[in-house]
Amino acid sequence: MSRYRGPKLKISRRLGILPGLTTKKSNKINRPGKDGNTNADTNKKLTEYGIRLEEKQKLKFNYGLTEGQLYRYVKEARRRKGVTGLILLQLLEMRLDTICFSLGFAKSIGQARQLVNHGHITVNKKVVSIPSFQCRLNDIICVKNNANSKNLVQTNIKNNQGNSIPAHLKFDSSKLEASVLDYCDRNDVGLQLDELLVIEHYSRR
Repeated sequence: MSRYRGPKLKISRRLGILPGLTTKKSNKINRPGKDGNTNADTNKKLTEYGIRLEEKQKLKFNYGLTEGQLYRYVKEARRRKGVTGLILLQLLEMRLDTICFSLGFAKSIGQARQLVNHGHITVNKKVVSIPSFQCRLNDIICVKNNANSKNLVQTNIKNNQGNSIPAHLKFDSSKLEASVLDYCDRNDVGLQLDELLVIEHYSRR
């Protein structure tokens, strides 16, 4: 399954606020679809499968993943020791495109992915053009020493000044340089979801 490239506001109306997908807000409050206006009146409830599916979709659309990518992250989280749900979120938060978004280099994870693809970002002084690159502790993420790259990122940082930097990242705005201090805490993840339901969704596979 390819990455979703359709209407983003339609997805946020169905699943709720997805900070990594878009910062725009729809004027419509109802869920998309012909039953969007009647769901509240008919007390139509999702099945247990439907609830788990929606939680999985939140992760998938917020981080811009394909179905196969998300499943591989779930398998890796299961393999590691610890709380599987938290490990899954930490794996996603340690992606290079997600870190660039968290630092304010881009207004969405999709835009951060484009920054990385175009070679604007370096890790430990080497250009990395793979958005899914897994950063490690003490890695140094920096903007490429290029006028175009720096101007682009500085503009985005000014537009994203209201966003706070997560505690597991240390950012030097004068150098446009950040370091990974630790794995993220659950409270540092801006996405509202129950990650345990995502693990349950994949438990039969």
